[in-house]
Amino acid sequence: MNEGGFLDIDPKELKFVFILLINFRLVMDRAVELKKQSSSSLQLINKTDQYVAFKVKTTNPKKYCVRPNTGIVLPSATCDVTVTMQAQKEAPPDMQCKDKFLLQSVIVEHGAMTKDITSEMFNKESGKVVDEFKLRVVYVPFSPPSPVPEEAEEGSSPRSSIFENGAQSLQTHDSVTRSHELQKEKSPETLAMISKLTEEKNTAIQFNQKLRQELDLLRKESSMHQGGFSITFVVLVGLLGALIGYIIKKS
Repeated sequence: MNEGGFLDIDPKELKFVFILLINFRLVMDRAVELKKQSSSSLQLINKTDQYVAFKVKTTNPKKYCVRPNTGIVLPSATCDVTVTMQAQKEAPPDMQCKDKFLLQSVIVEHGAMTKDITSEMFNKESGKVVDEFKLRVVYVPFSPPSPVPEEAEEGSSPRSSIFENGAQSLQTHDSVTRSHELQKEKSPETLAMISKLTEEKNTAIQFNQKLRQELDLLRKESSMHQGGFSITFVVLVGLLGALIGYIIKKS
């Protein structure tokens, strides 16, 4: 807290936050977030037993809005002043500011009100004490944290995760490409042979299923007559064994 002649002022600096944006390439650009205002507050404390009038002036009135810019602080009372910086198109070079504020205060008559304040009250006349306190403007940079993918492992950077994902995608693409290249390398004769063998295999499987159905039927008939196996049954068993051997040999 800083002590003036009539008022204690807290704080002594006006701090405004500038947002530093981070682009996709993780390069920091010094750009103020557009359409955003930044505010800083002051507390004025009357340390006298008199009525104190104050006035806030700035070297750049178009850039800042002060509410209230004039007022009366009662004895041992406080008054809050808010200074709002208008939205800026760009951050100042090196985040330095040359703007200044001047807080003037003067003892006024007991019972004075804000509407009674005039500019002449703060003129330094003979025998009149006008206290002045200069306020410095400070820009505070604020950098929001860059988002980290949830699936990234602890200790790994977002950039390394992006590279790893890219490498995995590249490996998958290479595997698919090699598969297509192998398909293109097969000659028409090879493709025709594969098609023919596939057709013969399917035919043999269907014939095998049909023989199994007839074999089951013969077993049922044999059990009904309670006799031995018929010649047809023996022949079918032999054909089934030969067919199975043929399929195994082709595979």
